[in-house]
Amino acid sequence: MQKTVSVYFMITGILFNVCLVAANLLETKIVHVSGITATAGLLVFPVSYIINDCISEVWGYKKARLIIWSGFVSNFLVIGFARLAVWLPAAPYWEGEEGFNFVFGMAPRIAVASLIAFLTGSFLNAYIMSRMKMASGGKNFSLRAIVSTIVGESVDSLIFFPIAFLGLVPPKELLILIGVQAVLKSLYEIIILPITIWVVNYIKKADGSDVYDTNISFNPLKIKDI
Repeated sequence: MQKTVSVYFMITGILFNVCLVAANLLETKIVHVSGITATAGLLVFPVSYIINDCISEVWGYKKARLIIWSGFVSNFLVIGFARLAVWLPAAPYWEGEEGFNFVFGMAPRIAVASLIAFLTGSFLNAYIMSRMKMASGGKNFSLRAIVSTIVGESVDSLIFFPIAFLGLVPPKELLILIGVQAVLKSLYEIIILPITIWVVNYIKKADGSDVYDTNISFNPLKIKDI
């Protein structure tokens, strides 16, 4: 039997991958705005969790698992090509080599940190969304989205920053970064929640899908089980 996916699922999956790759590149810059220090990846990374919530809610854990791993592979490929570009000799007249190598030279370390944190946080997010949906009979989406995001993004920050920036950022500032990022990411989710709810309800109606994950395996490695 041929397996197909909807246009809505394809679009959300593409957006998820784009957000993840963009976030990893933006994480190479630490910004300071109005007394708050954070990484520039904060601009886009929380969107990946919002999309994760949408996919888990509409199509279920198995589809979320597929998209999470596709994000992993996409980011791995981008980093691989970036490293190749760093390795290739620059043209004699090229003046941007130092900046390019700084961003993409840091990228492998950030990618390793991000991918470990991303896999852990994203699967926790999808798992909690799925379990709470079954327990509540599909009610309280707002609560489920907030709780799953707080847990997933907090774990993500606790894993990511020590691996990515230990030795590059003073320990005190590193702790501040972890706390600030976890709080801001969660606030991001809460602020944009009305849009998330509208998108989820729209896709459910347009796509005719509202999956409940009964009798499935939550093993993150069962990628073929879609």
